Amino acid sequence: MNQPATQPAKSLYERLGGADAVNAAVDIFYRKVLSDDRVSPFFDNVDMDAQIAKQKGFLTMAFGGPNKYTGLDMRTGHKRLVARGLNDSHVDAIVELLGATLKELGVADADIAEVAAIANSVRDDVLNR
Repeated sequence: MNQPATQPAKSLYERLGGADAVNAAVDIFYRKVLSDDRVSPFFDNVDMDAQIAKQKGFLTMAFGGPNKYTGLDMRTGHKRLVARGLNDSHVDAIVELLGATLKELGVADADIAEVAAIANSVRDDVLNR
């Protein structure tokens, strides 16, 4: 008797909708970030085209998609921001804005919770603790 082949579980990246979904989410996310006074000052004098490209690569990798991320590690990449006062309240705001973005795009609550868990898993590195 042949057992039916089981489908491997889809990655979060696949469940979100792949590259098109990540691209759309990052574009909307940064519009929210840049209009939010809690976190927008951290992006003063930042090349946003480069930032958006790095974030798309990072989230693709973090969500289980193809790893083409070439940016700095979390500690190195955020060290200068920590020196400027980046703290837990700012990370909370970023997680909130990312969740709101995903909700706007119709992402399931369980997947949004998984995204938040991934974001929180790098919190100590981002904050250089």
